[in-house]
This record gives sequence, C-alpha cells and structure tokens, in this order.
Amino acid sequence: MFGKNFVKIPGVHAPSAGGDPPKTDIRMESISTVANEVFDRCVADYHLADDVDATVSNPYPKGSFEAILYSKNWVDAVQWHLEDIIRDPAIDPVEALELKRRIDRSNQVRTDMVEDIDTWMRDRYKGVTALVDATINTESPAWALDRLSILALKIWHMREQTERTDADADHLSRCEAKLDVLLEQRQDLSLAIDQLLADIAAGRKYMKVYRQMKMYNDPATNPVLYAKRQ
Repeated sequence: MFGKNFVKIPGVHAPSAGGDPPKTDIRMESISTVANEVFDRCVADYHLADDVDATVSNPYPKGSFEAILYSKNWVDAVQWHLEDIIRDPAIDPVEALELKRRIDRSNQVRTDMVEDIDTWMRDRYKGVTALVDATINTESPAWALDRLSILALKIWHMREQTERTDADADHLSRCEAKLDVLLEQRQDLSLAIDQLLADIAAGRKYMKVYRQMKMYNDPATNPVLYAKRQ
C-alpha cells in the first residue's frame, strides 16, 4: 500500500485517505507489457533533455500504476547518467563526492519505491488463499520490475552504440550482438514476471515483503556515523 511511508517522488502520488492501492485498469497478469511500454517511453522522454537535473513531467494520471512505473524508471535513468558522470577521470574531487552522496540518496529512493510497489502488490493479492504446496519466489514482483526498468535503459544505450558513426565496424558488431542478448533477456524476464503474478493470483506462489536494511544509510547502525555522536 502507498500510505504514510510512501516515498515522495515528483510525479508519484500516494492515494487519498484509506491507503488503498492506486486505481488502475491494468491486468496484473499482463503487467510486463504495460511496464515495458512505460519504461521505454520514460527512457525516450529522459533523453529529450538528457539532463540529470531536468524536471520530470509524468504523462500518466496521478496515482495510476503507470505513473508509479514511470517515476521509478526516471529515478533509474537519472542514476544511470550520474554513474556515467562520476566516472570522468578529470572530475573535480569535491564534485565527485557530492555525486557519490547523490547516488547514495538515489539508491535509497529506488529501494523504497520498489518496496512500496511490493507492499501494494501484496495487498492486491491478500485475498488469495495459498495452496498447501505453494512456494515462495526467490525474487519479488517489484524487484523483477526493477530489473525490467534497468533493462530498458541498457537496451536504449546499447542501441545507441549500434548507431554510432564514429565507431569502427568491430565495435558496432559487438554492440549489435549485445543488443540481441538484452532483447532476449527482456523477453524472458517479461514472461517470468507474468508467470509469477499468475502463480500468485492462483495461490501456487505467495510473496513476502522484506525491507532492505541498508545499514550504511542509518545513523544508528553505521559505526562511522554513530561514533561521531558519542
């Protein structure tokens, strides 16, 4: 559910009072199709300005599942390019430190968004009675969608490499082969996500939400941080 702990990201809106899941007409069994469309659109939109500080303009209705996926992918797109920037060998050390801290904050936002999506999905299927022999998946639906979001970015950038006019034929050939692998990976992952959700809906699998305990971000558990308070 997207309640009081919902991460405030531009373009993502928690539902009104009651903590109900955002209204959506998406059939969860075909969510991969919707997710891929949203992710591809977001990646293309990001590259219109291609600026890590650009303001996100979410094209989907507030509170819709598509809007949540779009904002999740926007966070991923910004972080992708921050990772590019920080690897500049000539970067100013002060700027690099600030970028590292910005990436850390982005990672926390990304994790919180994924966990909120998983909570929403768990609530969506809370009325399903798991079969006696039901099993749990090694990966939750939202973390699988997180991988799908990153794949959209990998595909966009690898395709960009195949279209370079300043690269030699060997580079283009290698990138074309890698692009084929990424496209196959997205197809396989999409199918796996749809099958997982179908299994959850049928009670063949069940899910849990485990909160990521990022101890280095917590002043109470990072020894460098809590030592400074003593």
